[in-house]
Amino acid sequence: MGDERLGIRGPARGTAPVPLSVLDLATVGKGLTATDALRTSVAIARTAERRGYHRMWVAEHHSMPGVASSSPAVILAHLAAHTRTLRLGSGGVMLPNHAPLVIAEQFGTLEALAPGRIDLGLGRAPGTDGATAAALRRLESLHEGADDFPRQLAELTRFLDDDFPDGHPYARIHAIPGPVQGSAEGGVQSPHRPSVWLLGSSGFSAQLAGALGLPFSFAHHFSAANTVPALALYRESFRPSEVLDRPYASIGVSALAAEDPEQARRQVLAGALSMLRLRTGRPGLVPTPEEAADYEFRPMEREFVDSWLANVIYGDPESVRRGLDELVARTGADELVITANAHTPAARLRSYELVADAYGFPQDATAGVDAGAAAGAGEEAGADGGADVGRGAPTGVSAP
Repeated sequence: MGDERLGIRGPARGTAPVPLSVLDLATVGKGLTATDALRTSVAIARTAERRGYHRMWVAEHHSMPGVASSSPAVILAHLAAHTRTLRLGSGGVMLPNHAPLVIAEQFGTLEALAPGRIDLGLGRAPGTDGATAAALRRLESLHEGADDFPRQLAELTRFLDDDFPDGHPYARIHAIPGPVQGSAEGGVQSPHRPSVWLLGSSGFSAQLAGALGLPFSFAHHFSAANTVPALALYRESFRPSEVLDRPYASIGVSALAAEDPEQARRQVLAGALSMLRLRTGRPGLVPTPEEAADYEFRPMEREFVDSWLANVIYGDPESVRRGLDELVARTGADELVITANAHTPAARLRSYELVADAYGFPQDATAGVDAGAAAGAGEEAGADGGADVGRGAPTGVSAP
């Protein structure tokens, strides 16, 4: 089926019940720069590839000082140059913010750079506040883009497949790189195409993904109460397609492992304080663990933080493993996409190593992989592109 060709289903490594993947926001903590954050993203991508995580996604956010992932396609191109086998994608691109043709061109370019490795995860939310959404969309109504999501998705899919019907206003318009190059005289058709996913935190995208037979990823990490109902709706709505013969659902989960459970709590508390400030209209850089520990929470703030932390899996590696196993058992998720929402780059990077160790992942899942046959960047690009990071830990990663 198409799911294998599109790289949707991956291997469950070691004793993990399902494939494990990574969601990265290029988090910017106090005392660090966006350059530090993006170098950390490269280090995380390399770690994820080496240890056997299935894919790594970056998410589109805007006007948030603590998040440097406003341009997923740019970041993904950089990550593709530093990896060879890891699947890379958007988790997600907020489609109402963009013209579908532009997204088709961006991800067609990524597919040409890293053939067979690109996921295009799509969301219908703005990924920001209303004023910023208006600046991005230039629309009369902030709801216009989100309400029109099914039409935008259909248009994007047509551009990716280059199959607008005769007589359509866009029938003579082609997303390039794309299939039209293979049908041109002397052209060679690429066997690859970005794998399209729908993302959501409610039932709308779940039902749409099911009806279209597409893979679905639910944002459990910030909408945990809706996870089980949304996944049930997805499965009930599912209709087999050329992409999938049966449902495939991943969930985003916030998790952080550390040798010292108290250090894990200090890091996730910093992430919770950052989220509190965002939700109350005060977005900023992710605070340090020391600032979070000293912060005097008012009763309503403490209630929010306690509620937030109740859906974060953190502690020593064994505790995190048990928490992830329980989440899979409770939700029936086919894949977990782990985000380590914390201040300190070294803590985030170490967490992915510890989770891999807890499940008995190989130390180097790429050992023995033929560089010439690997789906992804060429050997030369992988070597040259990674030279600067390979010399040592990225800035901001070396200090605990």
